[in-house]
Amino acid sequence: MKADLRRILDNKKVMIIDGSMSTPLERMGADLNDELWTAKVLREQPELIKKVHRDYLEAGADCGITASYQASIPGLMAKGMTEKEAEELIADSVKVFLEARDEWWMAEGEASGREYPLCLASIGPYGAYLADGSEYRGRYGISDDELRDFHLRRMEILKGAGADMFLIETIPSYREAVVCADLAEKLGLDYWISFSCMSGTKINEGDLIRDCIKEIVPGHPGLKIVGVNCTDPKFIVSLIGEIRRGLEDAGKDLPVAVYPNSGEKYDPDTKTWTKAGEGLAFGAYACEYMKAGASAVGGCCTTVASHIRQVRESRERFLKEMCK
Repeated sequence: MKADLRRILDNKKVMIIDGSMSTPLERMGADLNDELWTAKVLREQPELIKKVHRDYLEAGADCGITASYQASIPGLMAKGMTEKEAEELIADSVKVFLEARDEWWMAEGEASGREYPLCLASIGPYGAYLADGSEYRGRYGISDDELRDFHLRRMEILKGAGADMFLIETIPSYREAVVCADLAEKLGLDYWISFSCMSGTKINEGDLIRDCIKEIVPGHPGLKIVGVNCTDPKFIVSLIGEIRRGLEDAGKDLPVAVYPNSGEKYDPDTKTWTKAGEGLAFGAYACEYMKAGASAVGGCCTTVASHIRQVRESRERFLKEMCK
């Protein structure tokens, strides 16, 4: 069985993305107070990672994101692993998802008429390796060559392990997005790019997302989806509009993917999330995103399987023209 993005979008109209890896792990008792974050659990308790993947598939996700976001070779080696051990652990992030996918598919997925889910290899930003909240700021102060050196080997490993697509996610910087896109083109694996944003128009480094999309889409034929994640849900409808305008400016028509946070605010100093007032329920937000033109919807920080069930239910309402 081969996962196929186009088939999922054609048959389901809106692809459901999974949710956060960290929050479900914490609810299962995992300690993520470490520079490696979820990669610490991948190293020590991979069975918990597998359970999170399985839970999201059961909740309705049409794709799953590997636990490689913070699993970089220099980060793992700084924690005492050899280069070979670090490479093997990064490959394991794909293998764990593939195992969860195939077990779920045999147990219930195929019989229920679901689409075979995509394995999305998470390529987190350089800022995730710094573990200081830089994915919310960008401006790392390093060269393009240093960014290439940081990203290339991990991308090679994830492709070799059998991922279906690269998910270059939570990217605060246009420059970093271009570096990763160029690498993905050379490696010959389809990919999508998802920016982290500070407002309804700008990515976290300050550039207009419309301009970023306009500039990056031409000349990158392997880029199959563009979008936003790790962003306040109140900005998403505006950002969908800006992305679509950027695609129009570029003369291209790509699916738009959004998977925002649940609505809480992150403090990079304390590394904690706090509730930020009352907003719409996550499923109600999902309806708004679909009406605004999103072709893929899911969740990022502080979301869990119940949020993804809400997105699935919202898709059902949207396709029946019941999203009001």
